[in-house]
Amino acid sequence: MSIYQTPLQFGYFLALLFAVLLWYRGWREERLSDTFLGWVMFLLAMEIQDYTFGFSGINVLWEKFDGFPRYFHLAFAPTIYFYLKAQINRDFRFKAEHLWHYLFYAIYFLINFSVFVQGKKAVDTFRSSELSYWLGWLESIAIWSSYIYYFYQSLRLYSEYRRWAETQFSDTETISFVWLRNFIYLIIAGEVFKLSWSIADRALGDLPFEQDWWWHLLTVVIICYVGIKGYSQHQPTKLAFKEQLPENKELSLENEPQFPPVSSPPIPGNDYSEWKPKIEQLFKEQRIYLEPELSLSDLSTKLKTNTSVLSAAINQNFGRNFNDFVNEYRVEEVKRQLKDPANAHLSLLGVALECGFNSKSTFNRAFKKFTGQSPKEFV
Repeated sequence: MSIYQTPLQFGYFLALLFAVLLWYRGWREERLSDTFLGWVMFLLAMEIQDYTFGFSGINVLWEKFDGFPRYFHLAFAPTIYFYLKAQINRDFRFKAEHLWHYLFYAIYFLINFSVFVQGKKAVDTFRSSELSYWLGWLESIAIWSSYIYYFYQSLRLYSEYRRWAETQFSDTETISFVWLRNFIYLIIAGEVFKLSWSIADRALGDLPFEQDWWWHLLTVVIICYVGIKGYSQHQPTKLAFKEQLPENKELSLENEPQFPPVSSPPIPGNDYSEWKPKIEQLFKEQRIYLEPELSLSDLSTKLKTNTSVLSAAINQNFGRNFNDFVNEYRVEEVKRQLKDPANAHLSLLGVALECGFNSKSTFNRAFKKFTGQSPKEFV
């Protein structure tokens, strides 16, 4: 055991363990997002595999599998992108038409595998050829292009999803997936660090094997972060975000209960004033805002309409999106409960949870937004 070997072994086997756990849970619960995240963990394990084996004195990768295409950089970014799509939409299915996203990886694999099966002599000849030199440059360009394109698409999709979630759910804390955005930023920072280290390696001469260890140590940190956060991530069953399409710029819930349209579609300029008393009555009499996981879909079911009409009605009549509309009711309920002597034995968080909030951070943020004070200042 050494300072170089131990962290890499820990990260390598942890990544493989999380991959197996996620694949099993994805199969058992029919959750495609877990399957994709399992592949992300597997690819992270492969990223540090060579150095893990090398520091452990295991040379089978070079003695028996030298030249085998065991690098997955070109498959990494698309897999993260599809994980995000599957996570924010439980109805998403990976189809044959999506395979083109892995075209560059398939080309890389086929070229290198066709050389590998010809034997070590063919591998050595290929590596020393000018063709290999130019293919290496093309591969590097393809890898960076893949990272830039898919990480941009992932961050764009995440941004659209966050805006959509504010209009659909009363509590967005557990479905914000901020950790995934941070993961993408970590990968970008890591790749920049790796590139900088590679440039320094060439400028200073061929640095010792141990000098490249720092990049792989960062990968171990990423493995721990992604594995723990991803596996413990709350998995809502109703989440069905549909990506905004050019021909139909509408964000909606798939498979929501379908009712006959009560009013015309939410076209700008339409009058939705007829919905105001119905919504107010439901909130005041049934106090449905006390339900922690209340969603726009739940509310539309009770009012027998669709989410598009209801979202437009709330926005037009109350000047709020669904999240703010519900949380304002909850804040008013908290204020009433705090003034009730019967609740003197409850903590601030205890009162907040009784009033429909799901987390302390959401409660504090909403209370400050609608009262201008923190809960402690109000008390």
